[in-house]
Amino acid sequence: MLFAVRSALNAFPLSPVLLMLRIALAMLFWRSGLTKIATTASGMLPELPPRLAAGVVEIFANEYRVPLLSPDIAAMLGAGGELILSVLLLFGLFGRFAAAGLLVVTAVIQWVYPGNWSEHLLWAGCLLLLIIRGAGSLSLDRLFWEPPQARFRR
Repeated sequence: MLFAVRSALNAFPLSPVLLMLRIALAMLFWRSGLTKIATTASGMLPELPPRLAAGVVEIFANEYRVPLLSPDIAAMLGAGGELILSVLLLFGLFGRFAAAGLLVVTAVIQWVYPGNWSEHLLWAGCLLLLIIRGAGSLSLDRLFWEPPQARFRR
């Protein structure tokens, strides 16, 4: 009985799980990025052209204190990275690159807020799975970069 359950679980495709991880992580980083820029009245979309929200540079200067970068540069990189990489991750376009970039963002967040290590460890583990396994067959990566016969294997 246990072997049958184990075999069934091993045969389950990983792509739906990878899609769920991509959606969850993309929303987490998208919302974080939105806190750093001016948004529309709904709060879910950036104003165009994008600009940093009032007070964000001061927060980067006084609270975040990212090493080796000026607060202006750190704020722009942080907001841009979280927003752009989360969209790429959501659609699974350059999924490994997006996950690696968000892993760097996670490492910087861990540097700033070391007390939240268990939450950051969870994010890092999910991002590492996406880096190692890729975005899965339910992604634009799979559609664009793999030959047709390999697209729906996982």
